[in-house]
Amino acid sequence: MIKLINVLKENNKILVPRRSPEERQKNYNIAIQKKIQQYIKDGGKGDLNLNNTPITSLPDNLEVGGNLYLENTKITSLPANLEVGGSLYLHNTPITSLPDNLKVGGNLDLYNTKITSLPDNLEVGEDLYLYNTKITSLPDNLEVGGNLYLENTKITSLPDNLKVGKSLNLNNTPITSLPDNLKVGGNLYLYNTQLSQKYTKKDIKKMVPGVKGSVYI
Repeated sequence: MIKLINVLKENNKILVPRRSPEERQKNYNIAIQKKIQQYIKDGGKGDLNLNNTPITSLPDNLEVGGNLYLENTKITSLPANLEVGGSLYLHNTPITSLPDNLKVGGNLDLYNTKITSLPDNLEVGEDLYLYNTKITSLPDNLEVGGNLYLENTKITSLPDNLKVGKSLNLNNTPITSLPDNLKVGGNLYLYNTQLSQKYTKKDIKKMVPGVKGSVYI
């Protein structure tokens, strides 16, 4: 009888033993790293989709021309000087902080993360999603090109010189004050806040004349 090692012959078919879960995971991780390196080699053009992968970190000085998808990953930190030309999706990740000088041309989605603060000099070209996070404060001079979503957070105040291109949503927050130099290109939402209980729409409009749209309380 011929001794078969790692290969079984049955009904004229060659059967290769299945890889162990550990081996499959290792090969999967290698494939992901190769994908990232190939993306960098190709000049960082287009989207980089890493959703639902076990990735925990990215290489330094990464530039992504399109969208960067990191949803439902194990990512805990991002490299310094990261630039994303499109949107950056991080919801449902264990990320707790962002690097300084982060630039995002599109949306920055941090929904349902453990993020507690934002870095100085953060630039977001479109919408910034922070609802259902543990965020407690925002950096001074923050500029958001689109909408800023802060509902269901523990935010109590806003920084000086905050600029929001579209609407600002503060529903269901413990917000107690608004800076008089706040600029909001769209609407201001204050449902279920101390401000909505204490002031009228007219009062709030006088407090923050930089709100171009309507005030909803």
